[in-house]
Amino acid sequence: MRFAICSEIFKDWAFDRTCDFVREVGYEAIEIAPFQFKPLVTDISAMERQQLRQTAENAGLMISAIHWVLAYTEGFHVTHPEREVRVRTGAYLQAVVDFCADLGGKYVIFGSPRRRDLLPGVTREQGCEWALESIAPAVLRGTERGVTFCLEPLGPNESNFLNTAAEAIELVRRLPSPHFQIMLDVKALSTEAKPIDDVIRDASGYFKYLHVNDPNLKGPGFGSVDFVPIGKALREVGYDGFASVEVFNFDEGPEYIARKSRENLRRDWGE
Repeated sequence: MRFAICSEIFKDWAFDRTCDFVREVGYEAIEIAPFQFKPLVTDISAMERQQLRQTAENAGLMISAIHWVLAYTEGFHVTHPEREVRVRTGAYLQAVVDFCADLGGKYVIFGSPRRRDLLPGVTREQGCEWALESIAPAVLRGTERGVTFCLEPLGPNESNFLNTAAEAIELVRRLPSPHFQIMLDVKALSTEAKPIDDVIRDASGYFKYLHVNDPNLKGPGFGSVDFVPIGKALREVGYDGFASVEVFNFDEGPEYIARKSRENLRRDWGE
């Protein structure tokens, strides 16, 4: 397993300082939130992309993934009743895949709850059909550029669409491609009826990325979730991808969050 951390934790830092520190405390990769750099990925020039990639490489880091891909954007929605909106969204998601590939990343993490929620009057089946229509261009582009588009199940407190790993897998199966998979997020998994380790076992073969965090919006080991059985389940299914620290509460500051999260994962997983 390889360990990453999300860039927005270091929102007030220069990117070179962030990369140097992340590597220093034991992470192998960084996960990028594009809005830190420009409102839209299409605003980030080829030269800027090369600079971001080179900065990470100079620090000895990989760029593992891109997430928060529709955060702070307007006019995009994958389940919108208007086809024009879905077409526009599909074109932008293709651009997100290109951005990811240009940085050397291998995964696009699609959570974006407000940009996928079923609007009033939209049925679940319509939502599934329209989501696939919107996402298919990005999956095709990912096939061309070696990037996997990963759906992120989110709990019902965050979205009204794709709330469980099983629901996300069901949708992925309708567009068969090795470049269309799901990812798992411990915070979201905590809302499922099954224990987290059982969901991991059931999702084996479909999930290609993992966010490690807690329902209290802090890092792994900062709350009530027991990460020991999670680590055991990951080993049982042979997961060898990234475990990426994603938090939403930055009260302790980036340095403490990054160090302590990594220490907790070493303690609980022996890695």
